[in-house]
Amino acid sequence: MKLRKLSCFLFLTYTSLLGEKIEPSFKDVSYGPHQDMNLNFWKTESSKPVPLLVHIHGGGWLGGKKLETANANELKKGYSFASIDYRLAGTEILPAAVHDAARAVQFLRTKAVEWNIDPKRIAVTGGSAGAASSMWLAYHDDMANPKSDDPVLRQSSRVCGAVAMGGQTTLDPFILEKKIGPACIRHPMIWKTVGAESHEHLMKNWDQYKVLSLECSPLSHVSKDDPPVFLSYQKPAAVPVIEGDGIHHAGFGLLLEEKCKNVGIDCYLQIRGNEVARLSKDAFIKKIFQLEI
Repeated sequence: MKLRKLSCFLFLTYTSLLGEKIEPSFKDVSYGPHQDMNLNFWKTESSKPVPLLVHIHGGGWLGGKKLETANANELKKGYSFASIDYRLAGTEILPAAVHDAARAVQFLRTKAVEWNIDPKRIAVTGGSAGAASSMWLAYHDDMANPKSDDPVLRQSSRVCGAVAMGGQTTLDPFILEKKIGPACIRHPMIWKTVGAESHEHLMKNWDQYKVLSLECSPLSHVSKDDPPVFLSYQKPAAVPVIEGDGIHHAGFGLLLEEKCKNVGIDCYLQIRGNEVARLSKDAFIKKIFQLEI
């Protein structure tokens, strides 16, 4: 009996630390014409409009799914939360994935009053390809079209910041081969998502793919008026990376950090065991959302 009570106590303690998993306030909401354009939304109750953090899943733009539950502890931090699905490269190559992410942000702005969202405090987050999409949104010019017949596309696609974990900052295979190594450019995220047959095919026919590859690279869009970004990588890695995981290499973050320094905007880079960001992730989110620290 004592053992059963102890086991129950440990389970309750463990789950409380992890945070209760809760279902969305609004589930599988369509934000666009394609069946893969849908999202889940978790509403934080407040008498005033609250910030919104939008999660974009990873999977190399080739796989993955949106979150179906959220951590209750996260929803006590003063902002609402959303998680989106989008068209994968097996359905339609880039820029579909990043354009869908932009449309999701625009759609969520149309829900500002109904869902109690502060449209000036929307940020994005994700890991791997979700991080790449998040950074792309942070740096890309506003895609709003005030003359569009579609009320969603009249909304701003701009965000107030991005939290990116293990993200890719460029799809340029020549820069990546030089700065990271061949293991990086062999990953299908670099070539398959733009329609190439292999990384060799991509590089041999670079004139055919260059415009699309660079358009979908966050690094291409960095400018002085862009919001701050928090980057996190699990470990420093030697260069060149011949075998293994080159697609989440910290060198992606170093490339972006250098560009941001040259432009004069904030880039908080964290590399586990090597470089500590000036702010923690939670402190960064509170700062961009203008929440009490």
